[in-house]
Amino acid sequence: MLFWTILKTALKALTAHKLRAFLAMLGIIIGVGAVISMLAIGAGARQSILARVTAMGTDLLVVRPGQSGFGGVMSGTQVNLTLEDARALLNGVPGIRLVAPVVRGRAQYKYYNRNSNATLIGTSITYFPIRGFEIERGRAFTETEVERAARVAVLGPTTAQDLFGEADPVGETIKLKGVNFRVIGVMKAKGDQGWFNPDDQAIIPYTTAMKQILGRTRANLDEVDLQAEEGQDLEAIIEAATALLRRRHRIPPGMPEDFNIRNQADIIESFTAMSRTLTILLGSIASISLLVGGIGIMNIMLVSVTERTREIGIRKAIGARDRDILQQFLIEAVVMSGVGGLLGAAIGVGTARLIGRFTDFNTCVETFSVVLALSFSATVGIFFGFYPAWRAARLNPIEALRYE
Repeated sequence: MLFWTILKTALKALTAHKLRAFLAMLGIIIGVGAVISMLAIGAGARQSILARVTAMGTDLLVVRPGQSGFGGVMSGTQVNLTLEDARALLNGVPGIRLVAPVVRGRAQYKYYNRNSNATLIGTSITYFPIRGFEIERGRAFTETEVERAARVAVLGPTTAQDLFGEADPVGETIKLKGVNFRVIGVMKAKGDQGWFNPDDQAIIPYTTAMKQILGRTRANLDEVDLQAEEGQDLEAIIEAATALLRRRHRIPPGMPEDFNIRNQADIIESFTAMSRTLTILLGSIASISLLVGGIGIMNIMLVSVTERTREIGIRKAIGARDRDILQQFLIEAVVMSGVGGLLGAAIGVGTARLIGRFTDFNTCVETFSVVLALSFSATVGIFFGFYPAWRAARLNPIEALRYE
């Protein structure tokens, strides 16, 4: 039999039992739609994270305390970065443009009967350009205010909204852990970055934070932010900074550092790997429904072979070969999985767009994910349709003609 004749016969058999064919395709439709929408959510999350991390600047280096060791025994994380370390990095490492000491904490902010619990950042004036924070209203604090440990604060837009609503907070006084602070500025929104929301924080001079809020008697820091000069080799700067801090901390050769230095490339790579793993996990979970759909197609095809046993016998009696019967039933399975895949792809793309439009999830439908889902659905159709087709082709025509 010619291929087109076989195809026409297969399509006619499917259209004769529309409901059965639709029910067989339903698992494939759901599976393909789920795979595409899940991959779109994963890809959108990856793009959002990369965009937000990149927006913080590719020339950013962050020095944080690590683990300290003695006699080969490692202890826990130690707060062993000091203001002197920050100054030494600025003056002793070529290629560094700006340095900002940073202390962190959580604090409750109060304005009359309104409260907000947000991140507290104590730092210097260089923190704003290093992190790319811009002032929307008011101003940032000055070097003089840092030296005097002034009680001034710059609020993130979310914190300002929680405390003041639509009113202008600049010039107003808030209580931070019971201490009065004058609001001198509000930053522009940067968006929630998943692990940290820069819009929900208050930034004050590090001298004020350490002495009056966090109660630190020693000049220990939670991190030191560095900004490299344009065009500098970040790896070379990291090596020089590592060597300088090892000398300052008197770390013997062969012992690990009691600090760690990361650049944006490391952070981007980490989040890319994490989001890729999440995407694969989501896609794998959704692909289970494709397998279930394939099993559904096989069951329907087996029922179809049983019901059409006499028809198969007649076709063989008038000259149809085993190969022709095999092709007919295999085409029926592939058509069901293919049509189901196309319908599922349309539903998956539509679902992903609706999720991106009406929720906080950013979605991105990639061509690769659509092609992958369709290819997988076609493979499922061939794999699960082969056994019923083979069984139909192996029927004895004499016994098939006797079947009632």
